[in-house]
Amino acid sequence: MDIFTLIRTKYNTLSQTQKKIADWILEHGNEIILMSIGEIAAKCSTSEATVMRFLRKLGFDSYQLFKVKVAQDIVDVTPRAVYEDVSSEDSVNEIKQKVIQSTIDAIRDIDKLIEDSTIEKAIEIMANAKRIFFFGVGASGAIAKDAFHKFLRLGINTIYCSDSHIMSIMCSHMTEKDAVLAISHSGESREIIDAIELAKENKAKVISFTSYPNSTLAKLSDVVFLSATKETKFRSDAMVSRIVQCVIIDILYVSLVLKLGSEAIVNVNKSRLAVAKKKK
Repeated sequence: MDIFTLIRTKYNTLSQTQKKIADWILEHGNEIILMSIGEIAAKCSTSEATVMRFLRKLGFDSYQLFKVKVAQDIVDVTPRAVYEDVSSEDSVNEIKQKVIQSTIDAIRDIDKLIEDSTIEKAIEIMANAKRIFFFGVGASGAIAKDAFHKFLRLGINTIYCSDSHIMSIMCSHMTEKDAVLAISHSGESREIIDAIELAKENKAKVISFTSYPNSTLAKLSDVVFLSATKETKFRSDAMVSRIVQCVIIDILYVSLVLKLGSEAIVNVNKSRLAVAKKKK
């Protein structure tokens, strides 16, 4: 994983001061190889010790090793063009280009952020589940409903819910044969956590989508898909994370279709025919 992707995927685990250092590095990556740690600290209005704590969080024991990694990655990446934030002085074209680029980068990060084995484990759970529940509230509820709509086409027993009371009631009756796909950007939504705790008590399998690896939801889950992104001044990390979540859902959907084989293809075609007559 290149250093700039690493910073972005760990961004939501950083303190406010560390995020300031991360922002500066993402926007000035080309300059780092000629700078001392003291100069970076000065640019970020912090101390060398704070910069070192930031580097250790990324897995580096020394500033020199970090600089070597930056030098290696800078050949293939142009950080300022990629990570520069939108400003109030930008033209519509500049805003368009920056939003498109940040979204592309977030999607590309999926390849480095999510292991193939994680996808395989989730598919195994879904393929063997008697019922699959899709939970989310607010903006996450929209993503959960999109996932429900996709997997419903496969002819499997899928259920969608965004009502906290009904989610909890459903989870109180789950068994080890059930699976829940729960979506919460923060991983701390009380509505979701209350329901998932009940699901776990009943030994149901839990697949979660969140941007925070140390969140309560992540800790309760059998499989965790991280959708971490870098928040900017005019665009919250939750906005881009929803796009990332949709892409991951598509990966799961296609993978499950292939695992289920010809029966799934037949069911997808049946679903298409069922709604075809509703179109002119």
